[in-house]
Amino acid sequence: MSQIDDKQQSKKGVTVDPAGIDRLSDAFESSARRWELIIYPSMFAFVVLAAYGFFLIYRLAGDVHYLAISVDSHMSALSSNMQNMSENMGRITTNIRTMTVSLDSIEQRVSTLKPILASMESMDRSIQMMNLSTQDMSLTTRGMQYDMSRLNRRIGPPMSFMNTFLPW
Repeated sequence: MSQIDDKQQSKKGVTVDPAGIDRLSDAFESSARRWELIIYPSMFAFVVLAAYGFFLIYRLAGDVHYLAISVDSHMSALSSNMQNMSENMGRITTNIRTMTVSLDSIEQRVSTLKPILASMESMDRSIQMMNLSTQDMSLTTRGMQYDMSRLNRRIGPPMSFMNTFLPW
């Protein structure tokens, strides 16, 4: 086989040294072994990481499925609660309209009470005047009581002496 190689090499005009080819072959094999030490563990790590990535994606898909089911069940409850809230808002609106009518009625009644309020103010002034008059009468009665007690103290002893002489 080396003769064929030599002939082909001689046709091209390049001579090849068989010892150099052996060295090149040895260098290539040692380089290939070094690459095998890097490539095979790297491929194993890639396979492990790919399997772990698949596992994570599988778990994520399961979690998303569970989340979708949970959200769906909560959405139906939320939908019914929103419907109840809508009905309650309708009732609140009706109650506010009723309150508005009642407040209008109260406003009309208060407007009719304004003349009565003026009369009440007049009555209040009259009652205050009566109160002052009653206080004056009370002071006058107290003065009369004081005068009568003084009169009793002054006339009482002489009258009692005179009563001893009278026949009754």
